[in-house]
Order: sequence, then structure tokens, then C-alpha cells
Amino acid sequence: MARVPAASHVLGILRYLARQAGPVPAAAISHGLRLPRSTTYHLLATLCAEGFVVHLPEDRRYGLGVSAYELGSGYTRQAPLQRLARVPLASLVDSTGHTAHLAVLHGREVIYVIEERAPGRPPLVTDVGVRLPATLTASGRAMLAALPAAQVRALFPGREAFVLRGDAGPRSLAALRQRLGEVRRAGYAVENGEITPGFASVASAVRDHAGHPVASVALTYPQHEVSGRSAATLGEHVMRTAQMVSRRLGA
Repeated sequence: MARVPAASHVLGILRYLARQAGPVPAAAISHGLRLPRSTTYHLLATLCAEGFVVHLPEDRRYGLGVSAYELGSGYTRQAPLQRLARVPLASLVDSTGHTAHLAVLHGREVIYVIEERAPGRPPLVTDVGVRLPATLTASGRAMLAALPAAQVRALFPGREAFVLRGDAGPRSLAALRQRLGEVRRAGYAVENGEITPGFASVASAVRDHAGHPVASVALTYPQHEVSGRSAATLGEHVMRTAQMVSRRLGA
């Protein structure tokens, strides 16, 4: 199907603004998207008129508007990510016998949005709606490893940004980068007893059509039941499931 350049440019502007920490100048948008300035200003004017973008004249900057928020609220109401991921997660549970989760990244935390509990398995701390530090969980590390380095640095600018659980977890940006490098090399993240003693998790990022990590698929299992080689096999199961969900999202 042929792409419509104007529509692609509009969506590019909205995505660009959504990734920023705050409103930005039009010149930054033009440079970031490699658009002519005249085109950028014309599109911004239309988006402002429709409420998707707001112009702050005193600061000469642009940010997302109320209509963009309404779109996000509609996404939340329809919960397409959960709908698309639930069947693959159920299949993952059936094939491994362990409890599966879907989590999303919210700042420095992960929020669990689906739990598919395996039959006979006990409830875990990672129930739906629970928030945990992203740096301590396999789910969080899987998504952080898929983010640009600059974005990770913005989330964790200093030692005060890191939450520890006992002696577990990275204490600095350098230590976190080392962990994330391990995730990228393996293709999945691992957490061993850092959240709940005696339990481990493996997780892999779910990406959208732009390659951005929008969620992660994870399995949690008792450490005494799974050897190192078996844990790698579970990691491969998780990667395949994450890839399946990614394809359903258009990746």
C-alpha cells in the first residue's frame, strides 16, 4: 500500500513530541525529523487547530495537546496491547508450565498489565497493577536494553535514581549499562532472586513498528526447578512469544 507523505509527517511529529520530556521549539522538530521548516510550521499549525498540539508562544515551543491525550485515553480503554498479547502468553504458559507476565515501562518503574498464572503455581508479587523498579526486574531490564542510551541516561542521571532491594540491583549508570549490554547480547533479560528470594525470571521486549519497546513478556519460575541450560531454553521461549506479540503490533 502506498504511503501518504503528509500523514507520515504528521504522525512523525506526534511521535517526536511524545518522546520529549517537555515542549520543544519547532526548529528541534524540523531537525529531528529532517523536515523543511516551512512544512513543519504548516503541519504544526494544523495540529494546533485540531487540538493535537499546543503552542506556547512565550516560550516559542510546542507540546502535545488535549486531543492527543484523548487518543491515549481511548487506547487505554480499548487495551489493544493486552488483547493482542493474552493468547500468546497463555500459549507460553502451556508450553513451559510457568507463570507469564506482560509489563509496560512507566518512567523508572514497570507496571504489570497481564498475569497468566500456570496451574498449581503460587501467586507472585508481580500481580496486575503492581509497580516495581525497572532496574531490578527482568521485565524492566528487557525494555531498558531496547531504549537509546540517551534515554536511559535521562531516566537514571545519578545514584539517587537507583532503588536497591537489599544488596541486589545496579547502583550506578555504569553498572546498569553493563547489565543492559548482557541483555542485548543474550536477547533476553534475567533476574535471579532480586524481587522474590527463590524465584527467577526471564523477559524479552515487545517492540512496535518503529522498534520502540512498548512492553515485555516474562516468565517467573522457582530457581531450584530450572538449571542454567533450562533457563536459556525458557529465554528462547520468551523471545519467540515477544516476537509474536511484536508482529501482532505491526513490527
